[in-house]
Amino acid sequence: MKKTFFVIASLAILGTSCNSNNSSEESGQHEELVTDTPIGVFGAVITEDEVTPLSNLVASLEEGEEFHGKVRGEIKEVCVHKGCWMTMDLPNGETMRVTFKDYGFFVPKNSHGYPVIIEGVASKKVTDVETLRHYAEDAGKSKEEIEAITEPKNEYAFEAVGVIIKEDA
Repeated sequence: MKKTFFVIASLAILGTSCNSNNSSEESGQHEELVTDTPIGVFGAVITEDEVTPLSNLVASLEEGEEFHGKVRGEIKEVCVHKGCWMTMDLPNGETMRVTFKDYGFFVPKNSHGYPVIIEGVASKKVTDVETLRHYAEDAGKSKEEIEAITEPKNEYAFEAVGVIIKEDA
């Protein structure tokens, strides 16, 4: 009788713990990250080897190809609400928006200005007005600046699977 009770109790506890542990991805909520020092690895664990120069990424995208790999740069801007995107300057004077695969992770909101290595897929794409306005709102732009966005924009986009934010280059 004691064995039966123990087995039933164990199964009940196991079943409850397996079903009630919703990940932040499933619930659509993520922890907002602000740390004293935003150094670390976010998303998939990636390494610092085999990093491609940003100029090679730009050349691939200008030829109409997708880029798959890792690049190193500096974080220019970060979503002020959640850290759900960031931007990086490219050697051609353009800016590249970096989003995170499946909205699966964020970076610290105070990580602008830090050196970064990102791994994933880059492409050139047209971003619609609604999305551009959303990004402007996330960046803390004024209502007037947001309303001034009236046309889609051809942009460099990078979907990262992993990010390493470094203390120094």
